[in-house]
Amino acid sequence: MLKRFIAYYRPHRLMFALDMLASLLIAALAMAYPIITREMLNVYIPSGNIDMIGFMAFLLLMLYILRMLLKYFVQYYGHVIGCKMQAQMRHDMFAKLEKLPFAFFDNHETGKIMSRMISDLAEIAELAHHGPENIFMSVIMIVASFIYLSTINLPLTLIIFICVPFMGLISLVLRKKMKAAFKANRANIAKINAALESSVSGIRVTKAFTNQDIEMAKFEKGNAAFVASSKKAYKAMGQFYSSTGFVSDVFNVVCLLVGGYFLLEGSINFGDYSAFILSINLFITPVTTLIQFMEQYQNGVTGFERFLEIMDEKEEEDDKDAIAVKELKGDIIFDHVSFAYDKKLVLKDISFSLESGKTLALVGPSGGGKTSICHLLPRFYEITKGQISIDGYPLNKLTYKSLRANIGIVQQDVFLFQGSFKDNIAYGCPDASFTEIVEAAKKANIYDYIMSMPKGFDTDIGERGVKLSGGQKQRLSIARAFLKNPPILILDEATSALDNTTELLIQEALDSLKEGRTTIVVAHRLSTIRMADEILVIDDGRIVEKGNHESLLKKENGLYHKLYTMQFVGDYRQLKSF
Repeated sequence: MLKRFIAYYRPHRLMFALDMLASLLIAALAMAYPIITREMLNVYIPSGNIDMIGFMAFLLLMLYILRMLLKYFVQYYGHVIGCKMQAQMRHDMFAKLEKLPFAFFDNHETGKIMSRMISDLAEIAELAHHGPENIFMSVIMIVASFIYLSTINLPLTLIIFICVPFMGLISLVLRKKMKAAFKANRANIAKINAALESSVSGIRVTKAFTNQDIEMAKFEKGNAAFVASSKKAYKAMGQFYSSTGFVSDVFNVVCLLVGGYFLLEGSINFGDYSAFILSINLFITPVTTLIQFMEQYQNGVTGFERFLEIMDEKEEEDDKDAIAVKELKGDIIFDHVSFAYDKKLVLKDISFSLESGKTLALVGPSGGGKTSICHLLPRFYEITKGQISIDGYPLNKLTYKSLRANIGIVQQDVFLFQGSFKDNIAYGCPDASFTEIVEAAKKANIYDYIMSMPKGFDTDIGERGVKLSGGQKQRLSIARAFLKNPPILILDEATSALDNTTELLIQEALDSLKEGRTTIVVAHRLSTIRMADEILVIDDGRIVEKGNHESLLKKENGLYHKLYTMQFVGDYRQLKSF
């Protein structure tokens, strides 16, 4: 882990070296005051040398000005290094997230991922800056203070330093407890962020059902867990600081007692004794800094461990012999395909073929596996058994990018990005011209609405298209698919959010778009798939019927006939029993 952390310093080697050099000079300049004080007490004040006293005071002032400038350099550029390292880690994490399979996001809440990317990386940035600086300066100060104090009185210095192992032992014992407590606390922070993200995203649903009290109770439950874990973390931290702080205070007691005894015995003069009392802080301060650094270290290390958990997730990787195809025709074959999700078999021995340019419809009860078939075609999930091929290529022999570039998807649950109409339509083809964007909007029957807006295509649609109706969102996603213009289309309830009038207009546009393209349609409205070349009826993960609309209707005891009857005849009792 340390090796991977250090790797983020490499692009900033020069600035980091200068930062450490400045830290070294700061530590060295800290020795000026006790050294000058000792000389004044032993030499200049007893001899009454006013000129040297004034000169030493001026020299000390100049050294403090230099130290101030060096501290500014360390604080500013040190934090800049930490910020750049944080930005690089955030870049690496985001790039990693873009490569992870759908299953990862099924099992990790958005709020928790956001917590790792923002809160955890902020802690890492602080550690990246203050860690090397604190350790380097403290070690230099401890060594330098030992040497200097030894020149004043070696026996007294050795006695003082005997206390160091006791502090090290206390730190070692209490550090493990504090680490576990802070890791648990970080996990609870992530849970709160996840709950908050969910509650804020669903605020309209909450208000519609007047469930503010329920959401408040859920939030308070997470908040209480955070407080409880924080109390444990701060209890461990309090034990750590109070115990090690006590040992620090003992240094002063030992120095006062033993030093006073040496003064009475004549082993040290008053000037050296006074200088030793002043200089003992040169040792205590870096030791205290290292102790205080432990909290920051625990936060930073915990954050980096959580960062690495994501970075070590298995990502989508092309097979070594996978090829990048420019354009597929769209001949699709599912050959005895089975698919298990979370150890539950969702699809069972699915086999069918679809010729290029033909339309296949998938119908059946909810949860039967229709959408799973659609998710397997672009390899959002990996099949458990069997094989899927397009134009004779097994899916694993095609690169993910080239495979998905040939497939357009319009889903029932439309996701729109923050931005304008133009931005969201252009997402289907980022290099498209404005003319092509306009044409796609016209085909999706959203152009007139867009032009009715004050800013036209530059109108902001709000977060996730919050300013649009369900039908408008759906038409915008259809425009996006028009612009991509892929040889293979997947329409998963593409017209479900549209009113009857708009549905007819969109269906006409979709029929035009499907010409010459391979299309898979998932639909509950059977009126939208009557003209499909083949219909598969999916139930409990299996194909229970196949044929065209007319042939399936002839099977009076068949599931398709039952679904059609319920939908168009409206037999409520039959619907209820089904």
